Amino acid sequence: MITVSDPLHLPYTRDLTEGGIAYALRSLPYTYNRVGGSPYDRLRRVVAGAAVELAFRRYLSEHNIPFDVKGAMPFTDPDRYDVSLGGRRCEINSFLISYREQISEMRRNPHVVLKAPALVASDKNAGDGYSNHDLYLFAFLSGLIAASQDDMKKVITANQPHYLIHVMPDSWTRPFTWSPLGAVALKSDSEETQIVEIGGQDEGRETRSCIVELPPQMRVQIEEGFFSISYIHIKSFPSARIGIHSPTRAETYIIGPMDWGNIWVYGMDILLAGYLTREEFNRRASFIQAGARVFQYDKTRTKNLAVPISDLKPLSDLFERVRAWNP
Repeated sequence: MITVSDPLHLPYTRDLTEGGIAYALRSLPYTYNRVGGSPYDRLRRVVAGAAVELAFRRYLSEHNIPFDVKGAMPFTDPDRYDVSLGGRRCEINSFLISYREQISEMRRNPHVVLKAPALVASDKNAGDGYSNHDLYLFAFLSGLIAASQDDMKKVITANQPHYLIHVMPDSWTRPFTWSPLGAVALKSDSEETQIVEIGGQDEGRETRSCIVELPPQMRVQIEEGFFSISYIHIKSFPSARIGIHSPTRAETYIIGPMDWGNIWVYGMDILLAGYLTREEFNRRASFIQAGARVFQYDKTRTKNLAVPISDLKPLSDLFERVRAWNP
């Protein structure tokens, strides 16, 4: 079991969010929304999760704790790599805490975290490719978000970092027929020139992106060999709609001025709580049904397995073992 002195606090820096966004954009073709979920909420969680893993790797390097990085399982995001400690794969289950009241409570009363559940989605836990010797690590990222239209405008006006994107629908991100989109064309109805980035995949499903300057009311054609388009990124709020046309699809997709999400995570602190082996976790865990209110979520979207955070093992013990495994 752990006490309030066992979890590790890792500093948060801007480059963690930047790295998390880069990973989240690459992962778009391989991830799906839970029923009723916002793609931007999901992307912010992906950004947070990647940021935590980057911070964890940085901590291991700075403290001379030996680790390896291994590729993801087949049929998952090919850009995903997992940390391996002593030959054991580490699955970091991280939770973004973005309510100011909760963040303040975690600082004021660290015991509140120990009472929270360490959650693993049931379908994820039952997936292929896992071993009972795998390590489940649990972490909390305290960080604010600017998700509403008003909040997005405030951070832009205040010159705060932001990252505005529009997530394309599945028919563009994961088209049923894998064929060229042709000479894709864009047009902005704005009265000002817009700079946009288009991201997707080429014939070999490699990540592809290009930056396009859209003069007012002018159609701009690109020849970039896209077979799918998963997102459009824009620097600042457009005042009018933007259209994207594929001659192959014979379709023009319209993005309205309110159809953008800010996926920047304004991280403050990372708390690495503790760990269990997958076998220990499964032996101790109980079920939490979808729709339940827990510390991390107002309402869970899927069935979870859970043990109390207080029942985890301290990471300091794990790191000592890793050093013994790697003399």
